Amino acid sequence: MNRAYTPEESDRYRILVEAVTDYAIYMLDPAGIVSSWNAGAQRFKGYTPDEIIGQHFSRFYTADDRASGLPARALEISAREGKFEAEGWRMRKDGTRFWAHVVIDPIRDSSGALTGFAKVTRDLTERRASEEALRQSQEQFRLLVQGVTDYAIYMLSPEGIVTNWNPGAQRIKGYTPVEIVGKHFSQFYTPEDRAAGRPERALRTAAEEGKFEAEGWRLRKDGSRFWSHVIIDPIRDEQGKLIGFAKITRDATERKEAQDSLERAREALFQSQKMDAIGQLTGGVAHDFNNLLMAVLGSLELLRKRMPDDPAQLRLVDNAIQGARRGATLTQRMLSFARRQEMDVVPLNVAALVHGMSDLLDRTLGKDVEIQTDFPQALGPAVADDNQLELALLNLCVNARDAMKHGGNIVIAGREEDVDLRHVSGLPPGKYVCLSVTDTGEGMDAETLARASEPFFTTKGVGKGTGLGLSMVHGMAEQMGGRLLIRSTLGEGTTAEIWLASATAAAQAQDAPTEAPAPQAGPRKLKVLAVDDDRLVLFNTVAMLEDLGHEAVEAGSGVEALELLAQQSFDLVITDQSMPRMSGTQLMDAIAQDWPGTKMILATGYAELPGGVEVKVPRLGKPFNEHDLKKVLAGL
Repeated sequence: MNRAYTPEESDRYRILVEAVTDYAIYMLDPAGIVSSWNAGAQRFKGYTPDEIIGQHFSRFYTADDRASGLPARALEISAREGKFEAEGWRMRKDGTRFWAHVVIDPIRDSSGALTGFAKVTRDLTERRASEEALRQSQEQFRLLVQGVTDYAIYMLSPEGIVTNWNPGAQRIKGYTPVEIVGKHFSQFYTPEDRAAGRPERALRTAAEEGKFEAEGWRLRKDGSRFWSHVIIDPIRDEQGKLIGFAKITRDATERKEAQDSLERAREALFQSQKMDAIGQLTGGVAHDFNNLLMAVLGSLELLRKRMPDDPAQLRLVDNAIQGARRGATLTQRMLSFARRQEMDVVPLNVAALVHGMSDLLDRTLGKDVEIQTDFPQALGPAVADDNQLELALLNLCVNARDAMKHGGNIVIAGREEDVDLRHVSGLPPGKYVCLSVTDTGEGMDAETLARASEPFFTTKGVGKGTGLGLSMVHGMAEQMGGRLLIRSTLGEGTTAEIWLASATAAAQAQDAPTEAPAPQAGPRKLKVLAVDDDRLVLFNTVAMLEDLGHEAVEAGSGVEALELLAQQSFDLVITDQSMPRMSGTQLMDAIAQDWPGTKMILATGYAELPGGVEVKVPRLGKPFNEHDLKKVLAGL
């Protein structure tokens, strides 16, 4: 029951209501006729009390709302339920609309009879506009996020549970929203990352530092990996409480592959430059060493011929000669690494070459090593130098034996393979024959493997290896247009592969060359001009010529040789190739022009000659001995 108010109380309430300007507060009779009007109602709706009192309140509604019966329904609900509350568009006097919050309360007398309604209206147009702007902004942001397909953009709860999922996330990771929303984001990480606690550390870093950014491998739904760039930002409410995380992931696999490819190319270039520099140094050392060995070997052999028949003294000289010859073998390996060794590449049956070496390999490797071969019958020929390939294969097998301290198995195999631009060898595209040697030895770690082909690098200990075996094979393969590849894992053995270009025309392996019969002695006496910038070598060459019964004259340079030729005639000129100011080939060109009938021999420790130069004269490889010299002279 409503209590009765005194006239003084009623007057105070009237003054209060009329003073309110932020709310429209007015009365309606039971039929909806406006019976009172405050200042707030006039400000909102534009009507003065004289203009609106006595009018039906439905004029404040839009035409659509009036047509639907909303004013009458509002009164009916208020009378029946004790209150009507709603928001909607209402009309001002000038015909403009505003968004209103409306409350209609029924007014009843002491007997409960309905005597009218109290109506309170608030203008919420500005709030409505702000809410609409926010809604549109949120919708635009939602459409933006949903429209992105190159980035995975999604939300996480504070615990890391996925709470939404955009099409970019579905495209990159393969999960639909139904499959992933509600799951923990750690399932995108690799098992090793999960075991290391990286997902939890990422959220902790984002929460503590305001951002987490990293790159790493992530997993797709199908289990495949991709390289991702990840950013995680914390989301906080107005009080600063953490309510979740925003996570953005980009698939950077193509970029990483490009960077890795560039890095491999840079590393390959660096290795190539390093090996080339070492090769230049090695070749120069080998050249000088050849000259020294020639002087030592030649002098020792001439000395031996002049010594008395004293077994003790002869053993000493023979031992010195043997040591010098081992040094000569060492220089051949150095020259092979430097790619300056003489090569005679022909179509070669690799399988036949290996089978022809079986006895040699058995004797060299010993009884603790079992050798197996695996060659397909249809294996085509390779382009190679048979002598150099035999030496390379022997080196690889000896290395394999030394890696198996207690014996083991060595498998020598061959296969033919088409190489493309992506091949690990880095060879030009084409067809190649691969000759491999696989052992069951102790293998190599990554650091040792990276240095295995460097000259003078060895793991065999002092006095047990020169460190030139693999570098020789490397240089030989490169010089023949191929490549040496080594694969090894510590404790699991090693595989060394020599890749050689496949011969374009089928060819059978050539028979091993037989030793030519000893040449007949040349002319009884020749007048020979010996040219070399190394006085030790020059002295030795002259001594050997004189021992063979020829007359020899010395020249320490090409210029000196031309001066002597201008003063006297010679039957033969033997010249070194590598000399300052004028090389051997330049000297020969000058001799051919001014003294065309003069015979010439080129002596060199190098296989490489200036580009485009074709040498048509006999050649002596340094270091040469008297027998080699006699053989070449006999062929003139």
